[in-house]
Amino acid sequence: MFRGKKYKESLKLVDRTMLYSPAEALELVQKTAKAKFDETVEAHIRLGVDSRHADQQVRGAVVLPHGTGKTVRVLVFAKGEKAREAEEAGADFVGAEELVSKIQNENWFDYDVVVATPDMMGVVGRLGKLLGPKGLMPNPKAGTVTMDVAKAVKDIKAGKIEYRLDKTNIIHCPIGKVSFGTEKLLENFQTLLDAIIKAKPAAAKGQYLKSVVVASTMGPGIKINPARVNEQR
Repeated sequence: MFRGKKYKESLKLVDRTMLYSPAEALELVQKTAKAKFDETVEAHIRLGVDSRHADQQVRGAVVLPHGTGKTVRVLVFAKGEKAREAEEAGADFVGAEELVSKIQNENWFDYDVVVATPDMMGVVGRLGKLLGPKGLMPNPKAGTVTMDVAKAVKDIKAGKIEYRLDKTNIIHCPIGKVSFGTEKLLENFQTLLDAIIKAKPAAAKGQYLKSVVVASTMGPGIKINPARVNEQR
């Protein structure tokens, strides 16, 4: 893979043989972020589970104390009073069957999170093949299928993120922007890790946190020692 000059310069700052503490790694992420825009910082967490088994799935949602630094557009499927509550809470788009048609006919995806009241899931279910592959399908575990749509919208706008395993048993999540600084990034990182550790399936055996890596959008990955993830509180 071709790597640019800035990436190669950043890579020189990282000791690839070292496992850093969370604070050290996040300080290094900021030093290696060379792009002209405010890069997103992501955590990539490999777990000692097998996502092919239903009893070893790890999925949920958590509100990051300092948000992600990104403006999140929320679409809510609701009717009547619940639709009004969603609008008042700041949802960007609110509707019912007409939104299903818009998504199906216009290939419309100008939103980042989809929330639905339970009674609307029969309607939303028609969009499974479109929303599912994009990770947009509402899910009770993520708190996006709920009667309390106002709280769901406010939490998402405040920095609530969903975490879930990919096919290689890795969770990929944004934990903020480079401009946040070490302290805020560290608090967001610890909040995410705490949630993932609490979500450990009973069926998981052996080492749960296999590897933890943080990186900025254009920067190199920096390895964190899994045994030190609870440091620097």
